[in-house]
Amino acid sequence: MSPRNADTPRFRALILGGTAEARALAQAMVAAGLDVTTALAGRTATPLGLPGHVRTGGFGGAQGMITALIEGGYHALIDATHPFAAAISANAAEAAAVTGLPFLRLSRPAWPERPGWLVVPGLAEAAASLPSGASVLLAIGRQGIAPFASRPDCRFVARMIEAPDNVPEDWTLLFERGPFTREAEMRLLREHRITHLVSKNSGASAVAAKLGAAERLGVTVVMVARPALPPAHEVATVAAALAWVTAHAGTPNASTSKPAST
Repeated sequence: MSPRNADTPRFRALILGGTAEARALAQAMVAAGLDVTTALAGRTATPLGLPGHVRTGGFGGAQGMITALIEGGYHALIDATHPFAAAISANAAEAAAVTGLPFLRLSRPAWPERPGWLVVPGLAEAAASLPSGASVLLAIGRQGIAPFASRPDCRFVARMIEAPDNVPEDWTLLFERGPFTREAEMRLLREHRITHLVSKNSGASAVAAKLGAAERLGVTVVMVARPALPPAHEVATVAAALAWVTAHAGTPNASTSKPAST
């Protein structure tokens, strides 16, 4: 990091978080002496602790994010949200373009497709793909269960961190936070006689054990493909993201009082 004098504004970065990678990056940046704010959508009532500053709640679309970036005097924007947070990623790309701030997307690699997977473009297609009588483990979080509620001919076990607003009474809910071992996942699949596993291709190593367990037991994996995101400079690791931040921290753009012309 290049030297900074007393008149140089302290480098400030806004991380759009909610992932393990976002938390690790915030820790590394705080350790490097940078001013970091992590923005959380507020969908989880009990998020894990974060270093630096924390902002909770939505921005109100791209324009709200633009306003927050300008008023907050930020020098860089980092999108480290979940790979399926397509709306906020699109807003982030637009906000960065309007403000002219350096913009980075930290996105973990997707899981490579395995033989026997049924890859579908969305949750509605995943629900439609299930055969009648299937015993299904839903490992998609609480936000995407609605399409499956229209399949009373299937039996569902849904794993999530917090309870959803509406869920059919005959579903089995498991309130758990990973990581899980493959052995534990195999016990779960056997106990509930699971025939189909529905998962989003999040790529998180902490939850990959379920895929190995499903393959070992012959459980059909219905994998929801990632949504397309706007173009951005993208890295796959926290180390690479920290290197990008360090390179930009030496010469921050202190001119955040006005958005760039469009």
